[in-house]
This record gives sequence, C-alpha cells and structure tokens, in this order.
Amino acid sequence: MSGSTAVKIDARPCRQSCQAFSVEHIRKDFPILNTLVRGKPLVYLDNAATTQKPQAVIDAINHYYTAQNANVHRGVHHLSQVATCLYDDARQKIAAFLNATVECEIIFTRGTTESINLVAQSYGRQTIHEGDEIIISGMEHHSNIVPWQILCQQTGAKLRVIPFDDDGNLIMDEFDRMLNPRTKMVAVVHVSNALGTVNPIQEITAKAHAVGARVLVDGAQSTPHTAIDLKALDCDFFACSGHKMYGPTGIGILYGRAELLDAMPPYQSGGDMILSVTFDKTIYGRLPSKFEAGTPHIEGAIALGAAVDYLNAAGMETIHRHEQDLLQYATDAVETVPGLHIMGRAREKAGVLAFTMDAAHPHDVGQILDEEGVAVRAGHHCAQPVMQRFGVPATTRASFGMYNNRNDVDALVAALHKVNKVFA
Repeated sequence: MSGSTAVKIDARPCRQSCQAFSVEHIRKDFPILNTLVRGKPLVYLDNAATTQKPQAVIDAINHYYTAQNANVHRGVHHLSQVATCLYDDARQKIAAFLNATVECEIIFTRGTTESINLVAQSYGRQTIHEGDEIIISGMEHHSNIVPWQILCQQTGAKLRVIPFDDDGNLIMDEFDRMLNPRTKMVAVVHVSNALGTVNPIQEITAKAHAVGARVLVDGAQSTPHTAIDLKALDCDFFACSGHKMYGPTGIGILYGRAELLDAMPPYQSGGDMILSVTFDKTIYGRLPSKFEAGTPHIEGAIALGAAVDYLNAAGMETIHRHEQDLLQYATDAVETVPGLHIMGRAREKAGVLAFTMDAAHPHDVGQILDEEGVAVRAGHHCAQPVMQRFGVPATTRASFGMYNNRNDVDALVAALHKVNKVFA
C-alpha cells in the first residue's frame, strides 16, 4: 500500500454466545420497546428498515456530547485527543468485527447507499469503460441498482441482471452464462431486504474472480444478523449501515481491499483528506483519511462501536440461531391465516417474512396492524423490480431482530386475522 496507515487485525473478536443471553434480558436493554401504541404494547417488526437502539448506544451518544465533544485529528487539547482515540477505536472494533485484514480498509460513510456510490464513482469511473459489463441481481435494493445504471450511462458499460426463481433463489446457471472477460464488476446483495434470500456470496465471488471481475457485496441486511467474515467471503468491497446494526443513523461502513482503495481517487475532497495543499498541487492523505473529507460523524462512529460491542456480547451465532427459530415459528404461524401468501421461500433465508393478503392491499394491512401496535413495513421496499417480478404492487413485510420473541409473532398473527375480519 502506498503509504497507507495499515494496522493489522491480529485476531477475531470472541463471537461465542454469551451465557447470560436471553431474549427477555435483551429486551430490557431497549427502552423504546416499553412504548405503548394506542394503549397497546409496541410490537416492532420493521427491523429491515431500521433497528431500535440499546441503552448502551444511547449512552455512548449522550456521553460523547456531555463529556467528550471535540473535533478529531485536528487538535492537541485534551478533548480532541479523547475524541480522536474513541473515533479511531471504533474503526478498529469494526475491522475486527468484520474480520478485515487491516484497519485502514474500513471507511466511514453515511451508510450503504453512499458506500456503493463511492465505489461506483471512484473505482468504477476509473476502471470501467465502454463495452465492459456490470452484473447485479434481480433482487437488489434500489441503492445497488441506480448507481450502476448511472455509471453505465457515464461510461457506455452494459448492465446485466441475474434472474431469480419463484422461490427467490438466484438462478446461478444464468449467472455462469453471463460471466465473461468483459465482466468488470459483480455487485450483489448478501440478504434480500424484500425476500429474505441469503445469496451464495462465496460461490459468486469465486466465479467472478475467475474471469477477473471485482465483487461488491451489499451487506446491509446480513451484518446485524449473522457473523461476517470478510476473509472468507473474499469480496473486494462490502457495504453496510450502522442504523441496521442497532447503531445510529447517518453512519455506515465501506470495506475495500487496501490495494484497491489506495489506487482509487477521492470521492469527495476538502479538509482532513489531504497531506498538503498548495495552489499548484494537492497531495491526498493516506487511508482511510483519503475518503473521509470534512468533519466526520464522530458520535455516530463512536456509538456504532458501542453497538458492535453489544452485538459481540450477545454473540452473533446466538443471534442468528434465535432469529432463525423465530422465522420458522412465524412462517408456520402466518400460514394459518386464510388468504395469506408468502413471497420468498428461498432455500436459505434470513428473518424477513414478506406476504400479500387476498383481503386487503398491503397498505391497508399495515394500517390495521398499526392499530394493534404491530409495526411492519408495507410497500415496495425500495425493490420495485422484485415486485414487478411477482406481479404485485407491494407487500407487507415483517422483519425480525434480536429482541423479537414468539409473543411478537403471536400479536402479528392475531392482527392479521383481524384484517380478514375487517375486510370480510
């Protein structure tokens, strides 16, 4: 790496389940779960949109502003040094959590969307040209479609789309047929926010690398729910969002191989991303500073570090097992509701349950569920091509987090029966 600040991550954090873990214990750490909605206990099942925050994350933000607030990397006074250490420590925690090779491979962004745009406009504009091809899947979130469409318009490259079957599985034979020496980028979601499908990232990466293509993984829906090992995935870029990881909004992560990031031009320019500036020439800073222009989201990074600590304490394997059990329970339970149709039955699924009902439009379903205190998402979920694939305008989506339990599912099912009663 050309002058990068490369702090090697020596060992993975402990990911074994905490013996004290129980869903009821976890629920006590989330103050918002005590909320009443129209006199009824909140049942929060919109975790694919954003997760609620544990008290530890809330405290980290509050403590920063009451005792640690200062700008980072720019001051010699006490508060600036404290804030800088906390900010840098958060990067180290996240690098270890994702099993990055070196700390400087972790770039702080505003979220998954900005991370993908950064790669498209920095790496893509530099390396992808007319006649080249970019492959995405048919189940992508809009934030992993539109940036590549824009890049194709800018460069003359061609966008190709991997189809998926009626159950929501990628048709890998079609992916194999698409790959060729013109393929320069494969950008694919790890877990579909609209279907819950878990895609075979290691297989996709190996096949893409075999033809010389780079791979970007949208990990927004996988990072909070299962252990991520970037070395095992072997992808070139990985993007995720803090607010889906029980952390704050407005903070996200881009992982990139250090040698690729080193060769990429800055995405934005300004303060703190330079080594020197004259009117004749600017020399850019080393990684990760080169991609973090201006005052960063300091408290967001610190609080995201607190969220990672919380996830590690709970145990990612434990969280994954709990949510898989809940998904199976919920799948069996909603199938007892007359006229309900589940959309997405992939071989491997995460905790997303999307469905339509014969009795009512998804927006009406969502409204009646809200009257019962059950918070779900109704709409196209920023995945309109998925809706078009199934010929529906929208779905109702329940999505699970570590603090959800079977009582939440029972409340959901009871509310769904009320939908049928209202529209009978």
